[in-house]
Amino acid sequence: MIITINPKNPQRRLIRRVVGILEGGGVIGYPTDTIYGVGCDLFNPEAIRKVHRLKKLDGKKPLSFICSDLKDISQYAYVSNYAYKMMKRLLPGAYTFVLKATKLVPKIAMTKQNTVGIRIPDNKICLALVKELGTRLSAPVFINPMRGYTMNPPRSKNGLENS
Repeated sequence: MIITINPKNPQRRLIRRVVGILEGGGVIGYPTDTIYGVGCDLFNPEAIRKVHRLKKLDGKKPLSFICSDLKDISQYAYVSNYAYKMMKRLLPGAYTFVLKATKLVPKIAMTKQNTVGIRIPDNKICLALVKELGTRLSAPVFINPMRGYTMNPPRSKNGLENS
C-alpha cells in the first residue's frame, strides 16, 4: 500500500493512518531530510524483528530512532551540556547523535556500551509521524530510490557523515 502525504503540510488523517499501521506492528518506508528510511514502532519487538528479516540484519544490530525535539531526546538519552549545545545548533538536521541511553530505551536499540543513536530530521512528514506515534519511530536503515538499500547515507555538504 502506498499512502501519499503532502510534504509541506502533512494531512493529519493520513499521518494517523500510517501510525495505525505502526501501532499494529507494521513496517513503513518514510522520507527523512536525507533519504528514505525503513522504520517501525521501536517498542514493538515483532516489528523490529520484521525490519531485521526484511533487511537481513543481525538481530543484535542496534537501531537508531527518531525524536521530535530536544526535549524528547532527554527522555531516551543522557545529554551533556556540550552535546545539548551541539544538538541545539545542528538539529533538526541530517545528523545522528550517539548518546548514553536511559532505561526507557529497549535493549535492541542499544549498543553493548548502552549507547543509542538518535535523530531529529528536518522533514515535516517524519516529524508528524513521530509526534503522533509518541517519539518511538525506529530508523535502522535507509533507502536511496536511485541506488537501492544502503547502510551508509550520503555525506553532507560540509563533509560530515550524516544519517
